[in-house]
Amino acid sequence: MQALILEQQDGKTLASVQSVEENRLPEGNVTVDIDWSSLNYKDALAITGTGKIIRNFPMIPGIDFAGHVHSSEDPRFHPGQQVLLTGWGVGENHWGGLSTQARVNGDWLVPMPKGLDGRKAMIIGTAGFTAMLCVMALEEAGVRPDSGEVVVTGASGGVGSTAVTLLHKLGYQVAAVTGRESTHDYLRSLGANRILGREEFSETRPLEKQVWAGAVDTVGDKVLAKLLAQMNYGGCVAACGLAGGFALPTTVMPFILRNVRLQGVDSVMTPAARRTQAWERLVRDLPESFFSQSATEITLDKAPEYAEKIISNHFQGRALVKIA
Repeated sequence: MQALILEQQDGKTLASVQSVEENRLPEGNVTVDIDWSSLNYKDALAITGTGKIIRNFPMIPGIDFAGHVHSSEDPRFHPGQQVLLTGWGVGENHWGGLSTQARVNGDWLVPMPKGLDGRKAMIIGTAGFTAMLCVMALEEAGVRPDSGEVVVTGASGGVGSTAVTLLHKLGYQVAAVTGRESTHDYLRSLGANRILGREEFSETRPLEKQVWAGAVDTVGDKVLAKLLAQMNYGGCVAACGLAGGFALPTTVMPFILRNVRLQGVDSVMTPAARRTQAWERLVRDLPESFFSQSATEITLDKAPEYAEKIISNHFQGRALVKIA
């Protein structure tokens, strides 16, 4: 099998495509022949060594993949069946999807939803799955299309671009926040009604003018603090990322004076029933145009190059990795 292997030498992470014996695959009761994977921000952190994502080397990164079952000791899965996987620590502490084959726990797999194939599933991937969970969180908090404008930060990234698309399709007025003027046309094509520069979110007071009914935040730190200060009474922020930092320099005032909700969204350990619900929603709520607008297809050997682009903020949308 061929795989992107991460190794550590003199404190630096080295990434290279290598041939690996299948008997080196980790423990698991289902072996999957991988057709497609993708590059997420977490993958980029791991591949470049920018973030302390990998603790044990060597490691095959790739936190999601889609393929077909090669062999199974789990009665829920049979050879040839189409499956997908996101999260569960795969690509972090268990060899992941940037490989021609993976061996995993059957509990981590999702049967391919009707209406999807492997390529489309990986255009969605962890990023799109997370975006759907964020949208569901806003809905469950009572944020409706007629509640007011919803803002999405980090809008040109994988989570952000999918969130913009979903919210627009569902009838929301969407404001997109980005640090790159070159992405404005792309974001408008996804459905953003207006676009704001990241610099507008650099400074904040404990409370500001009420602007947003809801928000999907992938950035954290000062950007999240600004959003909270600008939320409408009863609004909700679905927070799923920390691209700008893990601090939160805010006060309790938005929460106790405006009844604002800060809803954390985790996609890694999402229970099976919630996963199924989210994937069914993705099949129903994503327009067909999304799959042609948002994906750049690359080969396995290009993964380190594109990981660098993601980290340096020189990439928009989704990097789809063709494995088979």
